[in-house]
Amino acid sequence: MTKILCTAVWAALGCLCSTTLASAAEAAGSGSAVDYTKAIVIGCSLLAVGLAMGLGTIGTGVGMGHGLSGATNAVGRNPEAQGKILLTMMVGLAMIESLAIYALVIALVVLYANPLLKVIGLS
Repeated sequence: MTKILCTAVWAALGCLCSTTLASAAEAAGSGSAVDYTKAIVIGCSLLAVGLAMGLGTIGTGVGMGHGLSGATNAVGRNPEAQGKILLTMMVGLAMIESLAIYALVIALVVLYANPLLKVIGLS
């Protein structure tokens, strides 16, 4: 099981890195004097976006799973309190989901309005 998981992780990282490099090389454009600074920045930005979205959604998914598990256990033990438990669970799930939306907003800012390109003067 561990060997299969390691192989899957390495395959996913390989695909992510090769796609990032290909997109960065394409974004660099063509010319006689090739400057790879913009390609490197865009490639690192794509990698950062992938990590931000991946880790952001994994964390929120685990949090939602724990919240739903606790709520179903509480309803199972005390069915009369289902209304209060459901309300609290929904508010908690909305707060957890907002973390995934924040990760999406940060990823979109890095992807489309990359502040690093402006800092190094490539924008």
